[in-house]
Amino acid sequence: MSISLPTPNIAHLTEEDYEHVYEPAEDSFILLDALELDAQLIRGDKPTICVEIGSGSGIVSTFLSQLVGPSSSLVLSTDINRYACEVTLRTAKANQISLNPILCHLLDPLSSRLRNKVDILVFNPPYVPTGMTELLDTQHQKDIGGAWAGGQDGMIVTDIILDQLPDLLTPSGKMYLVTVVQNKPLEIIRKMEAKGLICKEIIKRRAGRELLSVLRISRELHQ
Repeated sequence: MSISLPTPNIAHLTEEDYEHVYEPAEDSFILLDALELDAQLIRGDKPTICVEIGSGSGIVSTFLSQLVGPSSSLVLSTDINRYACEVTLRTAKANQISLNPILCHLLDPLSSRLRNKVDILVFNPPYVPTGMTELLDTQHQKDIGGAWAGGQDGMIVTDIILDQLPDLLTPSGKMYLVTVVQNKPLEIIRKMEAKGLICKEIIKRRAGRELLSVLRISRELHQ
């Protein structure tokens, strides 16, 4: 049985904010729905460290913090975009949540300290297939383009994290990853299984021309 949770309030965000930060859309909401579907599973594991990569508006980190509740859980978020870190703080405050976003690329300054310590990892990556020049330019600019430009198959940035994943998760740890069909989700599943992890598509939805899904990647088998 899933647990119903309210969508975080983002009414404080303005058109000017969305010039610099990705506006929550169907890919954001399918991720919230996936976390809601697994709410009992997540809460039952009593996570200590939860991490979102690329917090953007802060809607997902805020939702995750609400999901795990006022407990011993530490919810971390990162973003390469300084404006996104500021907006994440505002979203957390608007929802009476405490977050401490970290300005960095992916998990670069944290990877060694998070080794085998991440209970929940959440990533709505830049998944749109683009040329490498566009990917490198948007990553260098550290602005809104970095939220969607994903290079070949939309997987260049995602693959960096997937390669690190076995070294990040706790024995009961789980990652929730947003994908589109162009990312070749079945190939992702095979790749993660080759690394000894269990990967399952837990929700799928069409949004306009995009066929979105969320993969749960874990060490343990779950229904």
